[in-house]
Amino acid sequence: MKYLLDTSALLWFLADDRRLGASNRSLIQNPATDIFVSLASLWELAIKFNIGKLTSPLSFNVIVNEIENRNSFRLLEIKIMHLERYVNLPRVHRDPFDRLLIAQSLAENLPIITNDAAFDQYRIQRVW
Repeated sequence: MKYLLDTSALLWFLADDRRLGASNRSLIQNPATDIFVSLASLWELAIKFNIGKLTSPLSFNVIVNEIENRNSFRLLEIKIMHLERYVNLPRVHRDPFDRLLIAQSLAENLPIITNDAAFDQYRIQRVW
């Protein structure tokens, strides 16, 4: 099965944070699971690290290295079809990075692993 990992869930997984929950951690670690990490999440992290809005035990470079070195993680680039979905999304969720993840989920038919209940207002499959 294939899943898209939300930015917070990505950080919690890599930092071994209990907020992720055992079932989500198990799903992400399952060898039969392909986990996609959006370039939008890395962009969001880079911005937040740069402006000092993110405190994490992991540096940006460590996060990128972890993504690149995990066999189950795939980088999901931002494609034109994702932006076309983004433009047409109802303005329910205001965060532009989350909206891009929602658009990617719709375009790629990928369930999202996230604790953000606001995602439920869109026609996606949220796993938590």
